[in-house]
Amino acid sequence: MTTVLFTRRTFLAVGGAVAISGVSGLRVPASAKGLAPTPTMRGGANNYIPGAPIVERIGGGGFLMTGTVRRAGDGAPLAGQRIQIWAHTTEGNERDRRSHGATLTDANGEFRLEMPQIVPAFGQPHGHLAYDSGDFRTVFLRPVMRSSRDTSLHADFVLQPA
Repeated sequence: MTTVLFTRRTFLAVGGAVAISGVSGLRVPASAKGLAPTPTMRGGANNYIPGAPIVERIGGGGFLMTGTVRRAGDGAPLAGQRIQIWAHTTEGNERDRRSHGATLTDANGEFRLEMPQIVPAFGQPHGHLAYDSGDFRTVFLRPVMRSSRDTSLHADFVLQPA
């Protein structure tokens, strides 16, 4: 014979599951109604130079900037979107035109651009990225690296139509 012990924790867990699924017996997990757009980050537009050229690589390379670009709402990947990237690196500072470059997203909405190693500026190693093409609202990002020894940085965009 099996004895079931109902503790307060068991009661709360079962009650929570029933509340989430409802009395209707919903058997599939709930999903979000839409993907929210990425907000511009404070300091993201610092030293931005409009119209940086599309390049294969910035400088000598050695550091990899990657990310994805998706549409707000349904999260569909956005191909052919221009992402500008710049940073304070071993080869130049954020104001140098040679420290700026742009790349396009592929069919999966992914981008990657090799650049020189990012080094700390104002105490923090960080990169700058911008979506500024016009089909969607402009977004500036300024992700901070965990360590100045990191050799890559990843940033994602979720864009809202302009």
